[in-house]
Amino acid sequence: MTDITRFSGHTVMITGAARGIGAATARRFAEEGARVLLTDRDGPEVETTAARLRKQGHTARARACDVSDGASVEEAVAHAVDVFGALDVLVNCAASCTPDTPLFEDGPDAAWDRDLDITLTGTYRCCRAALPHLATTGRGAIVNIGSVNGLQDFGNHAYSAAKAGLGSLTRTLAGHAAARGVRVNLVTPGTVRTSAWEGREEELDEIRSLYPLGRVGEPEDIAAAVAFLASGDAAWITGTALTVDGGLTAVNTGFRTAVRHPDDD
Repeated sequence: MTDITRFSGHTVMITGAARGIGAATARRFAEEGARVLLTDRDGPEVETTAARLRKQGHTARARACDVSDGASVEEAVAHAVDVFGALDVLVNCAASCTPDTPLFEDGPDAAWDRDLDITLTGTYRCCRAALPHLATTGRGAIVNIGSVNGLQDFGNHAYSAAKAGLGSLTRTLAGHAAARGVRVNLVTPGTVRTSAWEGREEELDEIRSLYPLGRVGEPEDIAAAVAFLASGDAAWITGTALTVDGGLTAVNTGFRTAVRHPDDD
C-alpha cells in the first residue's frame, strides 16, 4: 500500500488486468488515487479483480475486452471516457505466449498469428483508439509492457518477436504523439511470479540463481515502474524502455560463476 496520490483525478485503462502484472498495476494506480478501468478477455475474472478494489474503497470498473477485436477495443475506450469523463493513461498488458514446438519448422501459422495479433497488434489497436482521448488531457501517457524476450534469446519465437516489435512501436509512436502532448514508454520485465508459473516452483527456484539481485520479480515490481513512467515524475521521458529485470540482461551471472577469480577460493 502506498500513500502517494500522483494520480488523483486521473483515469487509467489497463488491458490484461484480470490477474498478474495487469491486476497489480490496476491496484497500484487505484492506491495512488486513479479511477481505473480494468479490461480483460476474461470478463468474470476481471470483474472479480475490480470488485476487490472497490471493496478496498477504490474507484474501479471492469469491462470485457478482446484486444484482437478492434470493435471491442473501441467500445472499451469509449466506456472509460463515458464513465469517467476522460482518459489520461493507457497501460497495455494483454499478451499471448504460445509454447514453441521442438522444431522451429513445425510451428503452426495459427500460433504465430495469435501471439503477434494479441501482443503487438492488440497494443496497436488500443493505442489507436485511445490516443485522441489521451491527447485532450494535457497529461496523456501510454505505457506498454514488453519483455526481456524482446532483447535476448529466452525462447518463444512468436512472443519474443511481438515483444521486440513493441519496442519499435513505442519509439515510433512516441515520436508521433509528442507533439500531441502524449508520452509513450515501455517497461521490459524479466521473469515475474504470476499464475503462468503455478506448479513450477522448482523451476522458479532454479531461475532465481540467474538473477544478480537474487530473486525473480513480483507483479508489484513492474506496477511500480509503470506508475513512475505514467506519472508527472517522468514528465521529460518518452520513447524509452525501462528494463526491470533484477540485472538479468546486464550481468551474465552464469559466466561470472563459471569464470571465478583465483582469489575467490
